Amino acid sequence: MTSRCGVCCFNEARRVAIFGGTHGNEMSGIMLVNMWLKNGEDIQRSGVMTKPFITNPRAVEKCTRYVDTDLNRAFTPENLSAPCADELPYEVRRAQEINKMFGPKGTADAYDVIFDLHNTTSNMGSTLILESSTDHFTLQMVHYIKKAIAPASCSVLLNEHPLLKYSTSRSVAKHPIGLEVGPQPQGVLRSNIFESMRVIMKTALDFIELFNNGVEFPPCNVDVFRVQERMDYPRDTNGNITAMVHPDLQDCDWEPLNPGDPMFQTFDGRTIPYEGPNPVYATFINEAAYYEKQQAFVTTRRETLAAHAIRKIDQ
Repeated sequence: MTSRCGVCCFNEARRVAIFGGTHGNEMSGIMLVNMWLKNGEDIQRSGVMTKPFITNPRAVEKCTRYVDTDLNRAFTPENLSAPCADELPYEVRRAQEINKMFGPKGTADAYDVIFDLHNTTSNMGSTLILESSTDHFTLQMVHYIKKAIAPASCSVLLNEHPLLKYSTSRSVAKHPIGLEVGPQPQGVLRSNIFESMRVIMKTALDFIELFNNGVEFPPCNVDVFRVQERMDYPRDTNGNITAMVHPDLQDCDWEPLNPGDPMFQTFDGRTIPYEGPNPVYATFINEAAYYEKQQAFVTTRRETLAAHAIRKIDQ
């Protein structure tokens, strides 16, 4: 990226990947990628090489989140630099393969954009996930998507918390972006969720084509929910869960959770309130895949980011 007269200049986004099946039981991305592998008309754009790709084929075959370990946490420097050996967990070996194909991560040879398609059991609707508040290319992209699909809603989750950020499969790219759409049970395909994901992906590729064709995008503001804290379920001394997400919080992703509001309900019906000092916005509420990660939901704060104008670098 270069800056010129207040405008951020980027190289054309010529190589784009669409990942499905990073988690093998999240069906919308799997089915979309398989469809596009057979017929890529939806995702063809002039001057753009778009590659649909199944990231975790063994997990997809078994319709399970992963085989040995979570692929979407496997792209750490330690894993990517480990000597390749059969005794490594399958997903670590797969991360190394993906890094070679679409990276290497953090280099000029990496793919320009990777979209990573996910489903959630939480009532999050359509959610774009960013990993940087200073990547003005992705900020402009989500702004374009939100405007283009209106009045349908699309939230933006910003996860750049130094202690909570994790090493995603999409992080291989120069401009990584995740897409979560729900609610959808694991191993289930719902037509409305599938179509929402499809529309957002087509719109994102429209943005890339416009950018590559020389369209300059003016400064804009992007409303985001910035990740703050992971909240676990109440547990006993043996680590067993002792309470559930309260019915007043269940399915209320992106709504304010105020101090004193019901947060959990014990098995005997007692309410445990939220005791934080300020209102927060909860999301990934009661996500099925996060029980093993000891996470009941994520708290976020709402803020507005200023995206700089962008244009492609003159060749």
